[in-house]
Amino acid sequence: MLDFAAKLTDTFDSIEASDRQALRDAEFNDQYIWDIANVTGFCNMTNRVASAVDMQPNIEYHKQNR
Repeated sequence: MLDFAAKLTDTFDSIEASDRQALRDAEFNDQYIWDIANVTGFCNMTNRVASAVDMQPNIEYHKQNR
């Protein structure tokens, strides 16, 4: 799963049927593959938007050690 997520992040245009099959062989069904792709895509999108606008962490929140 992590290899798939990394490939989707780094070289998304090289995802092939064999990548999805490797997940199925590891007992991930199509719903799980959908979820993995969505979580990966959302994290990638939010990180890119945060980088684009130079978003900084909320220091007060992080000091609360939640």
